[in-house]
Amino acid sequence: MSDCIFCKIAAGEIPSNTLYEDDKVKVIFDISPATLGHALVIPKEHAANVFEIQDDLLAHAHIVAKKIAAALKEATGCKGVNILQNNGEVAGQSVFHLHIHVIPRYDDDDAHIKWTPGTQDTEGLDKIAAKVKEIL
Repeated sequence: MSDCIFCKIAAGEIPSNTLYEDDKVKVIFDISPATLGHALVIPKEHAANVFEIQDDLLAHAHIVAKKIAAALKEATGCKGVNILQNNGEVAGQSVFHLHIHVIPRYDDDDAHIKWTPGTQDTEGLDKIAAKVKEIL
């Protein structure tokens, strides 16, 4: 897409601090990082979200995310890593080109990627499960 910033970054039209690149993805440092070392795995082929990307490209991007997470863990000495991907504005997606966040985690960081555990609605879940089974 001609107006997609991540397409431009992946194509090298916009400079970036690149950690890794192959024929399918480019990995850059996030310009608005949650923590030190926060990186993005960006597929070179445009897909707005997980519902649009081809399965083989998504699988490749996640394999790269795992390798980047391991390298960042060793390079930064972080104690953990979040690997996450948002789909839709309500889910926190702000750039509508699928990308995977690799976020090193430290004892004293203030990245708030947690939620308060709720309680299960068994009846509601049974209805959802039945619908999902019909769809699949």
